[in-house]
Amino acid sequence: MTMAKKSPQEQIERASRLVENQALIIGASSDMARAMSYLLASRGWNLILAGRNLKDLRDQSSDLQIRHKIIAEPMTLDLLDERTIRKRIRALDGVPELTVCFAGLMLSEDEARKDSEVVHKILGTNFTGVVQAINSVAEQLEEEGRGTIAVVSSVAGDRGRSSNYHYGSAKAGLTAYLSGLRNYLFHRGVHVVTVKPGFVRTSMTEGMPLPGPITGSPQKVAQDIWKAIEKKKNVVYTLWMWKWIMLIIRNVPEFVFKRLKM
Repeated sequence: MTMAKKSPQEQIERASRLVENQALIIGASSDMARAMSYLLASRGWNLILAGRNLKDLRDQSSDLQIRHKIIAEPMTLDLLDERTIRKRIRALDGVPELTVCFAGLMLSEDEARKDSEVVHKILGTNFTGVVQAINSVAEQLEEEGRGTIAVVSSVAGDRGRSSNYHYGSAKAGLTAYLSGLRNYLFHRGVHVVTVKPGFVRTSMTEGMPLPGPITGSPQKVAQDIWKAIEKKKNVVYTLWMWKWIMLIIRNVPEFVFKRLKM
């Protein structure tokens, strides 16, 4: 069985949907996403900043355009509203060449154990909503046969710990999803990068006693993501030493690990 060849006009129309040098940033109000936006803008990328806080995204877009003379557009996207995710992403005027997703939410583990609404927010923001959004992006990039998707997961997904196992389980699911998506899209010309930050100084970790030598900044995370995109890496830990820290943690025997307070 042979597939029907596309006419030259069909090929032109198909190729024209990919918007080169444009990046979609999901969860764009976060500290890491903001750092990534400014890094990309400094390299001449045009941006679509997606998130829930439209006022903040408008302010950020204006600042980026003034500072870097690029095109930056705000876009409302609520990952907890699963009915609208696909519709909003499909409504974009073209398909951005690059998508970087920073969506994440860490809430009280004590509250998550008692309140199903807290669990819904954790899973929706860190996993199910992200999957819906990335599926919509991946579907379009698959049609184009090229492009890059980078998604921020977490070292918390490498092994469950008593201090954040609801958050960690969502990130574990996200990491597994990205592994499968990477396998699927590799044969279709699209690259998928899984980003696993360790400790990062952000508003989400404010007040936490973070150990300085293994704690990164949003700017460093953005730089590591960009390097991973350029080098087409599959998985990147940031800071780099977290790869080895988590290797040790993953290999602690369960009968020992369950006795630890982590």
